[in-house]
Amino acid sequence: MEIVRASTAGFCMGVDLALRKLDAILDEAQRHGPIHTLGPIIHNPQVMAEYATRGVLRTDDPEDVAEGSTAVIRAHGVPQCVKQSLLERGVRVVDATCPRVRTAQKLIAKQAEKGRILLLFGEADHPEVKGLLSHAAAGSHVFDSPERLAEIDLPPGPEYFLAAQTTQDELEFTRIQEMLKVRLNRDFPVLSTICDATVKRQQEAIELAGAVDYMVVVGGFESGNTRRLAQVARGVGVPCVHVETADQLPLDELRMTGRIGLTAGASTPKKIIDRVQYVLASL
Repeated sequence: MEIVRASTAGFCMGVDLALRKLDAILDEAQRHGPIHTLGPIIHNPQVMAEYATRGVLRTDDPEDVAEGSTAVIRAHGVPQCVKQSLLERGVRVVDATCPRVRTAQKLIAKQAEKGRILLLFGEADHPEVKGLLSHAAAGSHVFDSPERLAEIDLPPGPEYFLAAQTTQDELEFTRIQEMLKVRLNRDFPVLSTICDATVKRQQEAIELAGAVDYMVVVGGFESGNTRRLAQVARGVGVPCVHVETADQLPLDELRMTGRIGLTAGASTPKKIIDRVQYVLASL
């Protein structure tokens, strides 16, 4: 059996920065009360479990963070009102929002100031999307596919602009642009908000899937960018499995495979990827 590991597999810059900020707080000689992350700081349950053993609390409701505590804003960002509310209640806020997400927020806010309505390609219930929408003061519509966009009523009067969740599929985003050109029959701003790291991962996953017999994608099941890696790999037509850990590998099926491609999401620790590769190599 041959195993080909993607060079882009594992932590991206934004995830690495977020965890470094959390580690720095934990290493402080004098801490600022209990440390909370607003939701998982990254979408990886194994990482969150490790931080829990170090005393980090996951809080899904910002109102549960008491005065004098420290709240770490997750890499995905939060709605503007959440950060402001925490500061007003005397909570120390450490912003670990990914720089690319922060840039997307600023670009959206700039277009919204001109009265334009945001058309956002993303998952409505994703934390990053909720944060992005809070910057669209003139209004917004969210859709996760061209089909969903087709169902949205877009009156001819208002001006619109298009953006995407930073971890979305670039090829799908391009198709959506072309679809909107025909539908709106006029020019509209298109923001380049899909992260370069996401694009490179997806491109490498597609190339790798075309050169192997089976793809293994490693990462949190709640991680949007990891799910999309599996999606683009399957789009090539190759069998693909998405696992969080090596224990979930379908070993009997994989034993029958000659060449396996291995990639991982942007929030997957190297040691988890290494373990999956070790198990595959031992078959």
